[in-house]
Amino acid sequence: MWQNLIETLDKLGEVYDKLAGLGERKRSALVGIDMKGLSDILDEEQLLTAKIQKLEQKRVELLRDLSKSDKTLTAATKPKDFYRKAPAPAAENLIRLHERLSKNVERVVTIRNNNQILAQCALDAVQGQLNRLSGAAVEPTYSGKGAGIVTHQKKFDFKA
Repeated sequence: MWQNLIETLDKLGEVYDKLAGLGERKRSALVGIDMKGLSDILDEEQLLTAKIQKLEQKRVELLRDLSKSDKTLTAATKPKDFYRKAPAPAAENLIRLHERLSKNVERVVTIRNNNQILAQCALDAVQGQLNRLSGAAVEPTYSGKGAGIVTHQKKFDFKA
């Protein structure tokens, strides 16, 4: 079972590596406003997140099964302490894979957060352009929800 856990952690690390690469490609697509490229990246990202979900379920099942065999392990046991219960060569490998996975997850989260900021800025720019084109004006006060109050000029006289 330890070998299955090693393989699962290794696959998770690989998938998170790919997800980080997609995140960097997504940043380029957002900056370049490449909607077709962004759509393709989102499709790939969806497949990778489905793989991660399956691998995570497998990892949890393996950890649950392994913890049943050792009564000293509890839900509060830290991962490195858990992995040290494995036979010598497997324990070192598990700890190394766990550290790799932790770094990859942190990297993916950082890239995702940066991309969210870029996406929000792009949406704000589009909204500003649409408001400018429609003759909208933002009032110097805020609504009860803290958002700006936007008024639209009457451009057409429908009675004419």
